[in-house]
Amino acid sequence: MKAKNHIREAGGDKAFRLVITAILALFGVIMAIPMIAELAMSLSSKIAAQTNSVGLLPVGFTFASWNFMLTNASLWRSFGISVLSTAIVVAASLLINAMMAYPLSKKGFAPVKVLMLFVVFTMIFKAPTIPYFLALRGYGLYNNFWAMVLPQLISAYNLLVMRSFFQTFPAEVEEAAEIDGCGKFRMLFRIVLPSSKAVIATVGLFYGVGAWNQYATPLMMIQDTKKFPLQLKIHQLVNAASGDMAAAVKASTANYTNDTLGAAAVIFALVPVLIIYPFIQKYFAKGAMLGSVKG
Repeated sequence: MKAKNHIREAGGDKAFRLVITAILALFGVIMAIPMIAELAMSLSSKIAAQTNSVGLLPVGFTFASWNFMLTNASLWRSFGISVLSTAIVVAASLLINAMMAYPLSKKGFAPVKVLMLFVVFTMIFKAPTIPYFLALRGYGLYNNFWAMVLPQLISAYNLLVMRSFFQTFPAEVEEAAEIDGCGKFRMLFRIVLPSSKAVIATVGLFYGVGAWNQYATPLMMIQDTKKFPLQLKIHQLVNAASGDMAAAVKASTANYTNDTLGAAAVIFALVPVLIIYPFIQKYFAKGAMLGSVKG
C-alpha cells in the first residue's frame, strides 16, 4: 500500500513539474516575442517596414539600420555615459546599502525601529514630480551628469533585501570574530560581505538595471544632447528628433526607416543586460530567495 502511494506521489510530482515547465516555457516564449519582433524589424528593409510586412522574421534582410546605428558617434557617446553612470551607481549603492543594512539588521542597535520607519515611509510616499525637480535643481544637478547618479543611490526595497540577508548571517561567526578582536567595520568588509555574494549580485543587478534604464529623471534634468544617456538617445532616435537622422532617412539610398532604426536602438540597449545576467543568474536566484525569507 505504501509502495503504491509512493508511486502515485512520484507520478503526481512528475506531472506537476511537467505542467509548470510547460507554463513557464509558454510565458518565456510570450515575453520573448516583442524582442524577437524588434530584432526582425531592425534587420528588415525600408520597403518592408513601410508596408508593415515584418513579423517575427526579417523581410528584405539587411544590416543597413545596424550600420547606421553602430557608426553613429552620438549613440556611442550616450552608451559611454550610461555605462559610466551605471557603474558608479552600482558600486556606490552597494557600499552605502551594506553600511546601512548591516547595523539595521542588528537587534541591539537602538535606533533600528525609528530608522526603519523612515525607510518604509519612502516606499509608501513618493516625492511629487515638481518638488522633486526643484530639489534636484537646487542641488545644482540640472543638466549635470550627477543627476543620473545621486538620485539612484538608495532604494528602500533593495536596502530591505540586503538587511534581510544580513539577518540570516550566523551570529556564531560574528561572535567568534569579536572574541578575536574584530571591529565592526572589519567584520563587515572582511567577514560578512565576502560571504554575501548572492545578495550583492542580486542587489547589484537591481541597481544596475534601474540605473541603465532610467529615463524620467534624465528627461527632466538633462537638456544638453551631448549629455544624453542611452535611453534618452534611443527616444531621440525613435522619434527622429535629430536632423542628421531625419536627413539620412529621407535619402533615397537609405535602406531603413525610423522604425527599423528605433528597433535596432532598442536591441542595442538590451544587449549589455542580456550579456551580464547569465553570469550572475545563480547568485541572483539565491539572493532573491534569501531576501524574501525574513523581513
